[in-house]
Amino acid sequence: MILRMLDFISRITLLSVVLVLFSSCNSKVEDKVSVLSQKVESHIDVIVGAQNVAEYHPFLNGKTVGMVVNQTSVIGSDHLVDSLLRLGVNIKMIFAPEHGFRGEADAGEQITDSKDSKTGIPVVSLYGKKKKPVKQDLAGLDVIVFDIQDVGARFYTYISTLHYVMEACAENGIPIIVLDRPNPNAHYIDGPILEEKYKSFVGMHPVPVVYGMTIGEYAQMINGEGWLDKGIKADLTVVKNRAYSHDTYYNLPIKPSPNLPNIQSIFLYPSLCFFEGTTMSVGRGTNTQFQVIGHPKYKGGEYKFTPTAGPGAKYPKHENNECVGSDLTKLTKGNLHELSRLDLSYLLDSYANLSNQSIPFFNENNFFEKLAGTQDLRNQIIAGKTEKEIRATWQDGLDKFEKTRSKYLLYD
Repeated sequence: MILRMLDFISRITLLSVVLVLFSSCNSKVEDKVSVLSQKVESHIDVIVGAQNVAEYHPFLNGKTVGMVVNQTSVIGSDHLVDSLLRLGVNIKMIFAPEHGFRGEADAGEQITDSKDSKTGIPVVSLYGKKKKPVKQDLAGLDVIVFDIQDVGARFYTYISTLHYVMEACAENGIPIIVLDRPNPNAHYIDGPILEEKYKSFVGMHPVPVVYGMTIGEYAQMINGEGWLDKGIKADLTVVKNRAYSHDTYYNLPIKPSPNLPNIQSIFLYPSLCFFEGTTMSVGRGTNTQFQVIGHPKYKGGEYKFTPTAGPGAKYPKHENNECVGSDLTKLTKGNLHELSRLDLSYLLDSYANLSNQSIPFFNENNFFEKLAGTQDLRNQIIAGKTEKEIRATWQDGLDKFEKTRSKYLLYD
């Protein structure tokens, strides 16, 4: 009760600050900011960075703004772009990550430049011919706002987009504001550390598979560890979440990408994404993506599903072929959250099942290594190492990373 009262008082204080900050603005803008703030106060307990409008609106007032956003960039039920336009913010460019501005494209699908049909604002794709804004894209922009929901796994490409946007901003002298959002997998760190030789867009930094940081904290680490080209640093501002800690159970109000439809899939994603580098299906082309595992020749599975082409899965693995395997949809949200580690049993059991039939398990494109960040995991699985033995090889790297991570944390 005391914490809720303190939080309520802090929110009232914030609204008071709004009136001071915008005393020079016309009354219409004052009214809109005030109404917007009050509207989101009554939403869920966690207040995401985008909702703290009074904190970052002064940095946008009178500026020409670029936005790095997708379908998760909302305040309540309104898209951040629409909300800021109503406040008179001059948005001149939208940058879209993987899956596009509206979040409807398939994983890995090339996105082209376009115009937003609702606002007419140009949309530059950062998941097509280029993954980093070029100087011409940034011409005339005074500030960039980044607001995208992350899920806390190294191979989820939004943190790679963040890296390149920060780098472009640093090279062109443009400040960047990251509006923080909760990471549903922020309550633990786990997995092998990425090795430099396996650096790619699905893993750019020497961090474990699960790094236990919000995207705002991660941005601070990119800057602080000198990971941008030639060690340059972006002029970075992070607008924090409120009423949030790393242990907060946060159920995302909008699915962050087409194949992560619910919180169960998001909790399972760090453990199951390794299968993207194998011949096993994780349910793309069904409505239980990243909640089922299967293969047409899997023996002894209790569950069957048939992937078919559709939105977010134009060419699913084993399309139109019945897969046999495991149904993980029955795992509860609470149990998955409490597990707080990668579960390698899915990989080890599946490899044993297929290899006993002399059926290829790993794809030959080395994508498994890019996802794992190392060749060791493949070698360990082939060698028959137990989960305990494999996990023991991660510990030194995790201990070192935890010390690095601690320098950039914004929340308890």
